[in-house]
Amino acid sequence: MIKKNLAKEATAQAVGELRGKQKSEEKAHAELVAEAQAIKAKLAEETTVVEFTEKVGPDGWTFGSITSKKIAEELEKQFGIKLDKRNIKVESPIRSIGLIDVQVKIYQDITGIINLRVKEG
Repeated sequence: MIKKNLAKEATAQAVGELRGKQKSEEKAHAELVAEAQAIKAKLAEETTVVEFTEKVGPDGWTFGSITSKKIAEELEKQFGIKLDKRNIKVESPIRSIGLIDVQVKIYQDITGIINLRVKEG
């Protein structure tokens, strides 16, 4: 395995390098978790409501729908919170007006809720 570069000899230097690498990975993971917790707290605030103004037809439904891409763009534009659109869980495209809660996966097992307000425009 050493010939194929799949393993290293367990010298003191190699073991020290491995421990250093593991520590830096743990530190990076802890920083990402802390950042995700901060985003979750920001989303949980009552003042964090993403506003959408859409044209509404006579039946009360919007023309076009609000997708996870639109939500991610507006969240960044209004509050400076950058989230990947693939982590925003919209079961079906949003076409109604009013207050809507959408779940989002921020990091691994940390999830939050985005509050949306769709108004008639």
